[in-house]
Amino acid sequence: MTDQAAMGQEPVARPYPDKWPRESATPTVEAFHTAIRRLVAERLAASGKSWEEVVHDREFELTQEDFEKIEADLLATGYLFEISAVVSAQEAPEKYKPIAGPAAAGAGETDEDGRPIVGHGHNVFRAKADVEGTARFVSTVEKVMEMLMEGVPPETIAVIDDSGGTLTAPILGDFTGVVCMGGTIRSHLGILTREYGVPCLMAATLEGLQDGDRVTVEYSKPAADVYADAATATASRARIIKLS
Repeated sequence: MTDQAAMGQEPVARPYPDKWPRESATPTVEAFHTAIRRLVAERLAASGKSWEEVVHDREFELTQEDFEKIEADLLATGYLFEISAVVSAQEAPEKYKPIAGPAAAGAGETDEDGRPIVGHGHNVFRAKADVEGTARFVSTVEKVMEMLMEGVPPETIAVIDDSGGTLTAPILGDFTGVVCMGGTIRSHLGILTREYGVPCLMAATLEGLQDGDRVTVEYSKPAADVYADAATATASRARIIKLS
């Protein structure tokens, strides 16, 4: 992808020397980097000074307004950010893609007893046994405060987004289990749940799981191998099985 394509524009000559031959890892990073380089190049040219003269001159520092305009220009192309935490979409819905949530249950996969499998994830550590509990979605500060003040309901398997380590820290040790829809087993949440001894699945994918469902989670499966190839990693994912 070219830098202009990342901003939804037709490719044109870069307004600065091509010192960065490799494209950025994502379109968003490429768009921001390109816009910043363009802005610096334009201001340098307008100043009539050399780079050595302006590089340490505070008059030429980029401001908050500069970055806000760059973001606004990107969003004006119709681009929306991916969320890593539900709170992002709640606080600035105009900037983020809608929250999809768990897919609707259909003729999906079932386990050996014919029970619907409503999710998969990577085990942070291997528990002594699988865990049965009630799935409860914990994605907002208000929900955490409610559980902090009133207590975490017994046998709660908390289903959280990628902000879980920070959001749920005050009540994390009271969960019976955790299912996180982001991150890896080396994420902050993975480290915290391991220290608390709370079984946890990371990078979980869900299909048809609803708040209040009674489930069993295969926390007794071996912990995920961070160095495993894609096929092995997929095959070793633990299952979330709906009971009622």
